[in-house]
Amino acid sequence: MREYLLTLCITAAVTYLLTGPVRKFAIVAGAMPEIRARDVHREPTPRLGGIAMFFGLCAGLLVADHLTNLSEVFEKSNEPRALLSGAALIWLIGVLDDKFEIDALIKLGGQMIAAGVMVVQGLTILWIPLPGVGTVALTQWQGTLLTVALVVITINAVNFVDGLDGLAAGMVCIAAAAFFMYAYRIWYSYGIEAAAPASLFAAILMGMCLGFLPHNMHPARIFMGDSGSMLIGLVLAAGAISVTGQVDPDLMNLFTGSERNAVHQMVPVYIPLVMPLTIIAIPAADLILAIVRRTWRGQSPFAADRGHLHHRLLEIGHSHSRAVLIMYFFSALIAFGALGYSVNAASMWIVLGVVALSAIGLVLLLLPRFTPRAPRWAERFVPPRYRRRRGTAGVAQEAATGAPAADEDAEERVPVAAGVSGGNGATAVGSRSRTR
Repeated sequence: MREYLLTLCITAAVTYLLTGPVRKFAIVAGAMPEIRARDVHREPTPRLGGIAMFFGLCAGLLVADHLTNLSEVFEKSNEPRALLSGAALIWLIGVLDDKFEIDALIKLGGQMIAAGVMVVQGLTILWIPLPGVGTVALTQWQGTLLTVALVVITINAVNFVDGLDGLAAGMVCIAAAAFFMYAYRIWYSYGIEAAAPASLFAAILMGMCLGFLPHNMHPARIFMGDSGSMLIGLVLAAGAISVTGQVDPDLMNLFTGSERNAVHQMVPVYIPLVMPLTIIAIPAADLILAIVRRTWRGQSPFAADRGHLHHRLLEIGHSHSRAVLIMYFFSALIAFGALGYSVNAASMWIVLGVVALSAIGLVLLLLPRFTPRAPRWAERFVPPRYRRRRGTAGVAQEAATGAPAADEDAEERVPVAAGVSGGNGATAVGSRSRTR
């Protein structure tokens, strides 16, 4: 565990220290696109944060290769080299897209090639455990197609959710933490060495995200861009592929005792089929909804719009930070809920805990709909968001007399045309929206 922690810290430190120089390089290189209609940020912000994350990945793998226990992963498995090859390719495509904005189909082809590179070097799904059937061995073509599909889906799911400051990095970090606990438990509790690469990938992925988050939290000073979102999506998929298709369920010796006990004990075997989906459940749902929404309108599935889940949270009335935290909450609930169920599938407390936390999350989600308004006599003692709205004249009257002014709703409002300065000197938002 100490070596995993050291690898995580080195990866995070390298990523954090390189992000600042990378930001200056992105500004000089002109990797600062104009604000689009669907963007949330109000000022042009440099991209290419994936450069620092990639070098953090390289540093983590380099350090792990020189540690006593983790070096065995490189000696017994070719998966770390396969990950580095695929990551280098997808990172290069992302850097070109951040600078020149290449076509979506070209990016899709690059993602498939990167997945193929990993398959050629041995990082592929060899078998899958199916409930009621057992372990099913896959042919070479079946394993290749399933691996490429999982890589492409995960990369695009993470890329789709990268819409708010700190959202993608935080959600992937939460997913990586849950996945590390799951893979480490298989390696440590059952003594299965084949789960060690997945544990290493998850630890490095956490370091990449934790090192980048301080620069990316709202208001973000730099974006990871496609070079970062596609990179962390590929690393996340690589860990899922490694523990799903490389770990032989028969090595866990779970087929003992009564039939009921065997069913409960077999849950850790079936969880690899579910865990990759739970850790990207929200991004995957966003991806599916976006494809359905765009094709229903007759648009391309790759056409950008303002219908993502984080956009809807902002439209409900959540602030930028609260929307990100809500997405964090549900990601952690799904990922760690599946993790807890894999540890003890017979416990009803886990199910009740997930249900209770889901209810709390639903209340937080709908909180702006039920914002209370304080009575007029108590407005001085509550935050401004709980006070009744007043016009400019009312604010001036209250400042001069010290008495609360009449409610603005009782007065006739005069609309201000777009692009015309209002009474407070601010300019109304014109035809170009400042939110995405």
